[in-house]
Amino acid sequence: MREREDEWTPLMRAAISGDSAAYHRLLKAVTPVLRAAARRGLARAGQPVDQSEDIVQDILLAVHLKRHTWDANAPFAPWLFAIARNKLIDALRRRGRRVFVNIDDFAETLADAPAAEIASPAEVATQLNALPARQRDVLQSIAVESASIKDTANKLAMSEGAVRVALHRGLASLTAKLREQ
Repeated sequence: MREREDEWTPLMRAAISGDSAAYHRLLKAVTPVLRAAARRGLARAGQPVDQSEDIVQDILLAVHLKRHTWDANAPFAPWLFAIARNKLIDALRRRGRRVFVNIDDFAETLADAPAAEIASPAEVATQLNALPARQRDVLQSIAVESASIKDTANKLAMSEGAVRVALHRGLASLTAKLREQ
């Protein structure tokens, strides 16, 4: 880390003074480090790492736009990594707590399942209609209409927590009923 700091801080000082070649060298030097950090951050959060390049571009853009705020008497790396951390957090917040599952991972399992074990759309609709109204409305909104929890909460005049509870209970009840058949 010390070698990076010894290289990056003088490059940033030169860049602030108008040396475009130094700025170019700085950006080339920090990009692989930022890319690795973005990949690690996404992986830790359980998100696909293929989105890391977007985060790196956001970081580099923020560095460019905010470079005038860097204190030339301070080390460059902590300032850079603070921006990187904030941009990663922003990206994760935009994505929400979605879990991405590749359907190809389950292709063999689905292909091997007997047709009798897979509920027909009519069976699902029948069981969905048998649920309590709140659970049915939440499942309809989220699972069928692809609305977010926030949008569903607003539409049904519920708190987001109540929507999550109704969704969980509705899915559990629906799953149990379909397994009984």
